[in-house]
Amino acid sequence: MTKLTALAAVAALALGVAGCVSPQQQVAQKEDLLAAAGFQVRPADSPPVYLYADPLDCGCVYFGTQQNWDAYKQEMFAKQIADEQQMTAIMNQEAWDWGPWGYP
Repeated sequence: MTKLTALAAVAALALGVAGCVSPQQQVAQKEDLLAAAGFQVRPADSPPVYLYADPLDCGCVYFGTQQNWDAYKQEMFAKQIADEQQMTAIMNQEAWDWGPWGYP
């Protein structure tokens, strides 16, 4: 048996064994690994908690409540309206007919 054939046999066996694991067993394994890594378990019966992970700018996680989420959506809507108004103003300025004076 060549080295490549042996590796293929080991890979096939590993895939076969992994395929026999039930979804519940996969979840249990993941939970065990998370706990071993130091993650803490919190009850999921609390009011909605919103999380946003920012690994690039601050390397942190933002936690928020339903009230925070609603305020965020309002801020996003206001920003979208402002962006649309700015784009409309730019388009209207470009569409203006300057006549004999030419474009500034």
